[in-house]
Order: sequence, then structure tokens, then C-alpha cells
Amino acid sequence: MPLITRRQALLAKTETTYATDSVPTGLADALIVRNVQSTPIEVTRESRELLRPFLGNSSDVIGARFSRLRFDVEVAGSGVAGTAPKYGPLLRACGMAQVVSAGVSVVYTPISTLPESVTMYLFRDGVLHRFFGARGNVSLRAQYRSVPMFSFDFTGFFVPVTDTALPTATYTLQATPLAFNRENTPTFALHGVSSAVIRSFSFDLANQVVYRNIINSEVVRIVDRKPTASFEIGAELMAVKNWFAAIAAAELGSMNLVHGTVAGNTVQIGAPAVQLNGVTEGDMDGDMMLTAAAVLQPSAGNDEISITVR
Repeated sequence: MPLITRRQALLAKTETTYATDSVPTGLADALIVRNVQSTPIEVTRESRELLRPFLGNSSDVIGARFSRLRFDVEVAGSGVAGTAPKYGPLLRACGMAQVVSAGVSVVYTPISTLPESVTMYLFRDGVLHRFFGARGNVSLRAQYRSVPMFSFDFTGFFVPVTDTALPTATYTLQATPLAFNRENTPTFALHGVSSAVIRSFSFDLANQVVYRNIINSEVVRIVDRKPTASFEIGAELMAVKNWFAAIAAAELGSMNLVHGTVAGNTVQIGAPAVQLNGVTEGDMDGDMMLTAAAVLQPSAGNDEISITVR
């Protein structure tokens, strides 16, 4: 009998020892997710190209086996100010440090060495896919009237798939999300302009993630990142802000966005050095809009972007 798509559960837990099963549980580590796309096995192949007295395929040799897992998580707080949200281990496995100020906030910023890793269990109606040593990339998209979403893309070790019953899942530390609108998103400022009308915002940490299986080493590594962003904002007079001049001068400016209004369910996105590198004009219900692409530059280093949950 076919498996039922809706009967799924995803668990994630930071690994103490790299690629060693951290044994996440449904009671402690279950995540609220959307749009799960699992590739339990990807392989690299070497064709043997055998010469024979007949035509046809030659069998391949498997060079490496690994797994991929992609899914979305709603952008929201943990429900308790100064307590890490359930998706915290995912951000840490995307090369971000977690700093907790108890009762106040949890801040995530990029790091350049020794990123953590995560073990994930994906239960699909009686079938278990496990991912060890997983590291990946995160992006965010926020569209007016919709719930902002983190999108994660992880690479992990191949682990044989097994028949395993769904766990009992307890969903905590993920507050009910809020729509991206005037009431719920009170602050947006870009390059010193705090009055800009914003329709959508996105960023991509753009980690370069590689899987390596060489002699004496099997590892998923983050070897580089090149963060980018995009802003769809209302077009205004040059006296308010000349975005075209800012692009022509390769001007750097800060960005600050606050989503949420109450402690425990507020997420702030900040970037100190946003370099706009292109703009296109558009329309929203008769209003002129500008869509600006940007590169997020480091200022002091490892600070291109920050995610503060408070």
C-alpha cells in the first residue's frame, strides 16, 4: 500500500562528534516544517566504457554515495525570549554561531571555521531516512501578506533506509508565525532610509557545500560563502534616496528588518554593509516598485548578516 505523504516527522539534533548519530527524539527534537524534499541517495558514477563485440551500456562503478534534504521552516521565535528556537541546530549546521543571552535574545552570525553538524531523522509514514554529518545552506524569503520562510538545503552521509514507525512528536519552541505586513513588521531600513515601502525581501547565505569521500576522510564541508539579498521597495523621489547613484558609487549601507512585536516571537535581520549592484523597475497595483539586488559584504568579518531571535 502506498505511503501517505502527510504522515511525516522531521527531527534534528546537533552532533557532539562529527557524523556520529546524536539520536534526536520526537519528544525533544521535532520540527515544524514544510515542503520536504528528500533524496536519500545520490551517487557519483564512473562509466567503465568496456570494449566488447556488441553494443550496449557498460556497468558503472560507484565513486561516492551521499544524501540531500531540503525543507522550509517558518520564521518565528521560540515563544520565550532568550531561548533558542527549535530550528537553532539547523542554522548552526549552516555555518552560524549561536550566542544566547538568557531572557533577552539569541543571535546567529556567520563563522568561518569549525561549523557544527546535525543529525536528522526524516520519518515518512513508516520509513526512516537518516542523515549524519549534515551541513548546508540557508536562505530566507519574505513576501507581503505571507509567512516568511527559511529554506534549508542539507548534504549528509548516506545511511541505509529502514522501516521504522513514526515517533510521538512534541512541537515546542516554535511560536505561531506572523504574516509579513505593516502590523507585524514594524521596522525596515535600508541605506539610512527608514520610510521605504517594502513588498518583499530575501537573502541567501550562499554557502559552498561540498561532500568529500577520499582516503581516510569522509566529510561534508562549508568551504566558502557569498551572501546575497534582494529588496522590492517602493520607488520615490531622488530627494528621498537616489538608489541609482548608490549603485553607481558601489555605496555600502546597513539594513535592518524587524518582524514581530512581542517578546518571544520577534526576529530581527541585520546587515552592516549592503552593496546594491542592480535595480529593475516594476509595478504593484499601479505603484512603481524597484527590485534591488545586493551583495552582503563583511564589515569587521563574520558579520555579513545577523539573525536575532528575541
